Amino acid sequence: MKLQIEENIHLSELAKKVKVPVQLIKDSNEGMLANILPSGTELTVPGFKDNECIGLFPSAVPQKVNKLLVNRKKNYDFHTLEKDLALLTATYPFIRQQVIGKSVLEKPIYELTIGNGSKKIHMNASFHANEWITSAALMQFLECYLLALIQESSIYGISVNQIYENTTLSIVPMVNPDGVNLVHHGVSSNEPNYQELMQMNGQSNDFSQWKANIRGIDLNNQFPALWEIEKERKEPKSPAPRDYPGDNPLTEPEAIVMAELVKKKKFDRLIAFHTQGEEIYWGYLQKEPDEAALIVKEFSIRSGYKAVQNIDSHAGFRDWFINEWGRAGFTVELGYGVNPLPIEQFESICHKGEGIFWASLYL
Repeated sequence: MKLQIEENIHLSELAKKVKVPVQLIKDSNEGMLANILPSGTELTVPGFKDNECIGLFPSAVPQKVNKLLVNRKKNYDFHTLEKDLALLTATYPFIRQQVIGKSVLEKPIYELTIGNGSKKIHMNASFHANEWITSAALMQFLECYLLALIQESSIYGISVNQIYENTTLSIVPMVNPDGVNLVHHGVSSNEPNYQELMQMNGQSNDFSQWKANIRGIDLNNQFPALWEIEKERKEPKSPAPRDYPGDNPLTEPEAIVMAELVKKKKFDRLIAFHTQGEEIYWGYLQKEPDEAALIVKEFSIRSGYKAVQNIDSHAGFRDWFINEWGRAGFTVELGYGVNPLPIEQFESICHKGEGIFWASLYL
């Protein structure tokens, strides 16, 4: 919401009038330093549906957002994600959104950052195309967090705004936008990669089981953590709808973007959302820190998911994160069944998965 101040007012007094925390107002107005706002000041206040200028203030205060704005129980493709991002960043302008890279087909890969705290946590979704429901779930978790911040709520007895002060949350909601769109929409005969995709897919127009990126490379088999083992034992041996790790590690732009993000941001903790199995993988070659066992125990309590320390798998994003930095990394397998999970599971996935989201922030 855009406001123009009618008379000099202290920022704390303004925050009380609009019932929005001071820090969220500051973070919604880049470069705001003064605590006294002189008459005529124009600023953005988060948490209101009406984002147009309402004229002078404090003569009237419009209604704050009091519920979720987006229905995500539907096919969630890249276009849907962009509409979702546009609405949330307009309503909650303390979100920092940036394009950290592009996919093979030049679609932007977005990162959202919330908060400025010293604890740095990263979450991502849709490494695998037919696991697109993870993007919808992660955006649902995010909007619940944003709404709780505006309402100054508590979760499990912990102030959500205190979490915001202590934590910097990084989210990449759709790592593989090309693949997600392929699953939803297929490929038309006039597209330049039509023949290659049809050949990889056995001449079938049904791409619902497609897991890889648009070049047939499994993005979660692209990372240099014993990649050569996966290369040797994985089938198939050429680009395919799933499981092919590529000719070398980090050949695909989407995987490179994620690796560079980790190197730049130096996250303390990482949570990668996948489907399916209602399990949480948390160890890798005994290189995980001691705190990982305590964290995953809380994850399991809050979600009902099974904690699994070791699996016979390498070259994943989480594997690489733990192997390189010895920090806590988790792969969360949302839902249960056969991928792609039916959208009818969305409420159940969100109900169980939100406990992991919250615990990752407050621990």
